Order: sequence, then C-alpha cells, then structure tokens
Amino acid sequence: MKTVLLASACALALAACSSTPATRADTDTVADTTATADAGLATSSTLSSASVNLASASGSLVSGKLSIMPMGDGLHLTGEIGGLKPNSSHGIHIHEKGDCSAADASSAGGHFNPASEAHGKVDTATHHGGDMNNINANAEGVATVNVHAKGVVLGGGAANDAVGKAVIVHADPDDYTSQPSGNAGARVACGVIKAG
Repeated sequence: MKTVLLASACALALAACSSTPATRADTDTVADTTATADAGLATSSTLSSASVNLASASGSLVSGKLSIMPMGDGLHLTGEIGGLKPNSSHGIHIHEKGDCSAADASSAGGHFNPASEAHGKVDTATHHGGDMNNINANAEGVATVNVHAKGVVLGGGAANDAVGKAVIVHADPDDYTSQPSGNAGARVACGVIKAG
C-alpha cells in the first residue's frame, strides 16, 4: 500500500513539473511562448506591445516613433518618421543588435535573421525575420509607417524575440534581391525596440 501511495505521489509531482507554467499576471502578457524544439524559434509573443524611438544617424535629420504589436505571423509596426527626402522610398529593417551608439548606426549589426534565411521581400518564402517592405515619404518628407515583419515575436527570450533589437531606416529603398541586405544605402535613423 505504501509503495502504491509513494508511486502515485511521484507521478503527481512529475506531472506538476511538466505542466505549462502559469501565465504571468501582468498586462503585457499575450500568450505563453511555444518554441520550435529544433530551431529555438517561438511561434507566439509574450508581450502585447513595444515601441521604438528613432534618432538620426549618419548626419541625417531623420527621426520618429513607432509602435509594435504582435499580429498574425509576426509583428506589425506603425507610426511616423520625419526628416526624409520628399517623395522618397526607404528600406526599414529590424537589425540584430540593440546598439545605436555608432554615428552611422553600424553598431546595430546586420539584419535580424534568426532562421538563417537569405534576404528577400517579407511576403516571399525566403526572407530575414527583420525584413519589411519599404516605406514612402510624402511631399513633406514624412512617412506613415504600416509594415509587417514575419517570423519574429515580442518577448519570451527565444532566438526570434525582437525586443532589444534595433530598427534601422535606410537612405535608399531595399531592392529585395541584393545579398545580404538589399542595397538600401546608409543608415539614416536607429532606435531600439523596448517593451511597453
């Protein structure tokens, strides 16, 4: 009888250890992160929002503020960026390091690429997690941003977690084909993705 009770107690303890941890009670929690075992990539975000304050780089006057939220298969970025050339197009990407300290923002490293894919347009089969469609400035040099990054999440610490990475605005449009970064020119603004 004691052996049966001891075995039952051990089974319950093991079941409790293997169950999904309780969801945090803070308001930023969206869902538990589910990671792909072999790739270490999460399929859902643990945070409901983040923001980026973009400051000028490479001697430009470009700046702005973006809001980021999980949406569908990735993250959606919205906001405004000013100081661009009137009626111009610009590449915008998430970069691998949250470091905008270099005058030309080179400290942010290359494109955020947690799945080790080739560079490409966001709605194609092959692209970096940090690849997004170009943004377009109006006659006043202001771009209304409404772009999507696929395969990345907010929070949880998985390999594809974008929190703490940098968003870079480039001087030229991304051509979506040149490797490794679309030939988008100088980095004219940089900001770090911060939760909340």
